[in-house]
Amino acid sequence: MPELPEVETVRRGLAPSMEGQVITHAQVNRPDLRWPFPPDFAARLTGRRVERLRRRSKYILADLDGGDSLLIHLGMSGRMTVSGDPLGQFVHTHPAREKHDHVILDMANGARITFNDARRFGAMDLLPTDRADAHPLLARLGPEPLGNAFNEAYLVAALRGRNTPVKSALLDQRIIAGLGNIYVCEALYRAHIAPTRRAGRISAARVAALVPVIRTVLQEAIEAGGSSLRDFRRTSGELGYFQHRFDVYDRAGQPCRTPGCTATIRRTVQSGRSSFHCPQCQR
Repeated sequence: MPELPEVETVRRGLAPSMEGQVITHAQVNRPDLRWPFPPDFAARLTGRRVERLRRRSKYILADLDGGDSLLIHLGMSGRMTVSGDPLGQFVHTHPAREKHDHVILDMANGARITFNDARRFGAMDLLPTDRADAHPLLARLGPEPLGNAFNEAYLVAALRGRNTPVKSALLDQRIIAGLGNIYVCEALYRAHIAPTRRAGRISAARVAALVPVIRTVLQEAIEAGGSSLRDFRRTSGELGYFQHRFDVYDRAGQPCRTPGCTATIRRTVQSGRSSFHCPQCQR
């Protein structure tokens, strides 16, 4: 499932074609994705101006004039592509409709935004902008890892006394919003912390040192356009490239990249998810 860097990459790709533009026509080709669409979904989108495109955790929010926001979740296989953009950044002609093109937004500038989701684990909803934080999908989210509220003091306090493995704690969206399996594995490797260590037993200094590491990993991934493992594509249809920089994720049996380390990367399973770490470097 796309994590923060992939969702942020999509948001940045959509912004030039959507922000400040009116949705001249919205086409909804089925009644639901993971959940049913709101009543009169297409009609409520048509004619609305996108004032701002933002991200909260793994969700994209398009704030519309009139006080509503369009919430978008890509799910496991959701893709948003742009065609016909007059700025010349994307394909100039609109492709033929595909089987899993479930929502199509035609913008006043000639751009077309297409949401394609073969598995239909994605979601879209309309919610009042001024009450967005109270939406069931957003209400219990922790701070953004690239925001000011996520800092050393916060993370030390959040992990203090927790008996869960540190990897599980970092994946808890109530503690940090947007982190997923890939980037937690990569951050723990760079911080030399074993994913199985009990969160509450890690020293405050080592927990505090995780904050800049997490930020750096996420920023590098965003700059690389995210990670493409199966379904993820940018809005232009191109792949992300951060998977070529993985130090541990999906590298089981390969040599550790830390200079002087002779160990190989090990794969274990934590809470049903694959974990990758160096048994020698990470303690």
